[in-house]
Amino acid sequence: MPALSSTMTEGKITSWVKSPGDKVEKGETVVIVESDKADMDVESFYEGYLGAIVVPAGEAAPVGMAIAYVAETKEEIAEAEKKVTSAGTTSTPAAATVAKPAEVVSIPDVVASTPKAPTASPSRLIASPRAKRIAKDKGIDLNTITGTGPNGRVTAADVEAYLTPESAPASTPSTPTSAPVAQPTVQRSLSTAAKAPVAPPLGTVQPLTTFQNAVVRNMNVSLSIPTFHVGYTITTTALDVLYKQIKSKGVTMTALLAKAVATTLQKHPLINAAFTDQGIAYKSDINIAVAVAMDDGGLITPVLAKADQTDIYTLSRNWKSLVERARTKQLQPDEYSTGTFTISNLGTFGVDRFDAILPPNTGAILAIGASQPQVVATADGAIAVRNQMQVNMTSDHRVIYGAHAAQFLKDLAKLIETNAQSLTL
Repeated sequence: MPALSSTMTEGKITSWVKSPGDKVEKGETVVIVESDKADMDVESFYEGYLGAIVVPAGEAAPVGMAIAYVAETKEEIAEAEKKVTSAGTTSTPAAATVAKPAEVVSIPDVVASTPKAPTASPSRLIASPRAKRIAKDKGIDLNTITGTGPNGRVTAADVEAYLTPESAPASTPSTPTSAPVAQPTVQRSLSTAAKAPVAPPLGTVQPLTTFQNAVVRNMNVSLSIPTFHVGYTITTTALDVLYKQIKSKGVTMTALLAKAVATTLQKHPLINAAFTDQGIAYKSDINIAVAVAMDDGGLITPVLAKADQTDIYTLSRNWKSLVERARTKQLQPDEYSTGTFTISNLGTFGVDRFDAILPPNTGAILAIGASQPQVVATADGAIAVRNQMQVNMTSDHRVIYGAHAAQFLKDLAKLIETNAQSLTL
């Protein structure tokens, strides 16, 4: 299974799926850890019994630190408990320092970049730990629920949709990847979440969350990168016409912009590259990351993989799925950390122009403002009104120079202004 190195330095224990004394199979999820931008299932590398928990739910632990012990037999559970109560147990950082029979469960410094494929056995049910807990509490057979997650995985949203059929679509068979079953629940949970946050008491200090700490680390890295900004005015008349034509087919403006950027990047591989200690890394794929605001005030960048090779309709469906799962913390790591070029669009808020901060390990990010009617002078000297948007690209000057950025924006504008219809091909 491919793996992706994680930049997280610690994780917060969201909940323990297993309790001390429970049987644990190799590869079975035992704990859910809140990483920088998602809730991750941590699996046991050993078979046995969960002997003792070192780090309880709600607390954080550094990557690689022992958070629980797995005993080989029931008789050895007591020995695992002694390891926890003995002095210095909570500071044991590595599995290598702990002898059998109690093996170590720790927060990994790498996370799987792709979900596990389902086994050939039809009895093998794939469901998230949260979905299993909800189903167990409500007495629901998970086999009766159609999963909308990766590889047909049953998510908590699927179970909640099953519990509230009155707001869900008519129950008809659907494929595992279809979105209609989960969509109503996602919309309800988002609207509910928007009302949930309560302002902290004035005069108090709120500790940073795992996500906020990750943002701080990324911003500190970004400040060490020499960047520059290049702006461009793009007339969106042709793009607006195209959007009106295909909007009813589920196409989003975000997908159109991502497709336009990805298509232009095909001619400018340097803009899609990134600086490394070994030199300039030219990426083999064009993966467009798009910034999405979370209901709790956070920010995540779901990735439209190989956007240049994906048709606009599939791209739009993928984007809808990514956003829904991003806001319920169900994204896989490779769905938010593999972007090669980033788009940040504040135009939906009416912002006309802004500067975006360059994300680490990328070469450029494009800040997109609102498309607004502007009085312009035409080529024949007449006065006309055209819809225009301001875009501003932040680039890593170690990789990209001013002329490179200018030529890329010029070609992007040409595609949008004169050949927008090609985005549907």
